[in-house]
Amino acid sequence: MKIEVGKPILDLNDRKAAENRKLLDDKGIFVLDLLASPGAGKTSVILRTIEELRDTYRIAVIEGDIASDVDSQRIKACGIPAVQINTGGACHLESQMIRRALDALDLDALDLIVIENVGNLVCPTDFYLGENMKAMILSVPEGHDKPLKYPGVFQAASAVVLNKIDTMPYFDFDERAFRISVEQLNPGAQIFPVSAKTGSGVKLWTQWLADRIDTAKRQNNEG
Repeated sequence: MKIEVGKPILDLNDRKAAENRKLLDDKGIFVLDLLASPGAGKTSVILRTIEELRDTYRIAVIEGDIASDVDSQRIKACGIPAVQINTGGACHLESQMIRRALDALDLDALDLIVIENVGNLVCPTDFYLGENMKAMILSVPEGHDKPLKYPGVFQAASAVVLNKIDTMPYFDFDERAFRISVEQLNPGAQIFPVSAKTGSGVKLWTQWLADRIDTAKRQNNEG
């Protein structure tokens, strides 16, 4: 007899995620689920994204970490609502966790929620949270071969933010090989080279994201 443990867990998660999606659609809120490995610069990219979009959209952040609230405190210091989720060891966020975080936010005062998922390139790809899209951040020091080692996350992402491009001269990173690998795995994924440190390339990423937000809002209103 074969017992599949994963399927019942994912089924329950998907049902709760669908409830999240309905709530968010009713409120007209776009949700971005950001995936990355530890140290890729998720919080720094989020802060740059907030800087570019805060005059256009009302933004909140849901922070997922195994422990601590360091990142959520950085977000709050910028005057942005943030809810911290500590998983206590779990390597990903689940839709029920997100629902509890949503209950802690004033949804009527928001247009955009950014979820900073737990630093992991494997588990979070399987868990739908009710988001409009997933995007991932890869940093140059991690290497250009990551799409070959972790194909699932690149296939799940609508966009790939290549962070820390200011360090490119100091690492053996083959950007052409990286782009070819991503395109083979996910031809529709957009790649945005950025430096959260200097701000280089951030506007192209945030303009693209803004277009996605506006399109989703239009479609939701027409629906």
